[in-house]
Amino acid sequence: MKIISIANQKGGCGKTTTAINLSAALAANNRKVLLIDFDPQAHATAGLNIKADLSIYNVLSKITHKKAKLEDIIQNLGANIDIAPSAILLSTLEQELAGEIGRESQLCDILKTLKNNYDYIIIDCPPNLGILTINALRASDEVIIPVEASRFSLEGLGQLLAIVDLVRERLGHNVEFRALVTNFDSRLRHSFKMLEKIKTEHKNKIFDNIIHVNVKLKEAQNAGAHILAFDKYCRGAKDYFSLSREIITQEDAQNNPASTAGPAITKSFDKRMDEILKKNLPKLNEIVLSVKAPQAREVYVAGEFNNWKLDENSKMEQNNGSWSKRLKLDNGKYRYRFVIDGDWVEDSNNSRKELNPYGTMDSLLEVNLK
Repeated sequence: MKIISIANQKGGCGKTTTAINLSAALAANNRKVLLIDFDPQAHATAGLNIKADLSIYNVLSKITHKKAKLEDIIQNLGANIDIAPSAILLSTLEQELAGEIGRESQLCDILKTLKNNYDYIIIDCPPNLGILTINALRASDEVIIPVEASRFSLEGLGQLLAIVDLVRERLGHNVEFRALVTNFDSRLRHSFKMLEKIKTEHKNKIFDNIIHVNVKLKEAQNAGAHILAFDKYCRGAKDYFSLSREIITQEDAQNNPASTAGPAITKSFDKRMDEILKKNLPKLNEIVLSVKAPQAREVYVAGEFNNWKLDENSKMEQNNGSWSKRLKLDNGKYRYRFVIDGDWVEDSNNSRKELNPYGTMDSLLEVNLK
């Protein structure tokens, strides 16, 4: 089970939107997910049209007249996804916990009872750096920090990282963090400048996938639904589904025994992999994909051959307005798309296409090695 907090004290950065829709996307990938609304404003609870007499406050408070266990308040949202709702009373918990010993670990202790029930627990944190946020960080393995491509959002990121350091130093608990660029407007040059600044400052601590501006995300909240239930074909649904795949892929890589093996085992494994590669590399076909985009700032090719990742390995090279990428592929069929300045487009030079789950077309590449 992995526990992930979604946190940023700056409002309007897509914190609750990310908590709701990432949870739904992980569930769509057949992962069992619990979304905990840990914000006294209860935006995630309201955004999913949840009505509840009991909330996470009744689980953590020692003076409430309606004491409850966590399993008593959990409500099902659909296949593979549950929610633990919040309420305005949660705002009084900071004062209640002020004199408590171990007040920073209250949520962590509660979540230990769910160890085998879920694959992921997503915590929507309050928009501040108080005791509730510290409780969430103490309970988490990782924190996702939604940031807009703006100066003020970057400053907020720095403040939250200071709290992450405090949790590590004072409580002896290390929380990994990754920044997620949200509300990205690919029409603005400024957005790309700030994106490069975020990438430069945080390097490997930023998700490859970004969340673009999409009105459907707001419409879904107004309708009381997550984006996959509201409009699974829209840009917002694609972005959050791609984000969930990135998280799952990295999680699978971390759980790979080869990555945690001792030096001798790892060396033996690497040697064996080299042998396999040498044996099979001559059988791979070299394919060149290209697209004309003279005004583009950056272009990627993503597909089934690279798990739809946008990284340095999938970045295309420019030459006089034409972008190209050499790939070495084994026999098989591969869906793919180009990503031009954040826009996912099909290959106009390839007439072979297939409908994807989002209602748009993927280009189809078939490799037949003779």
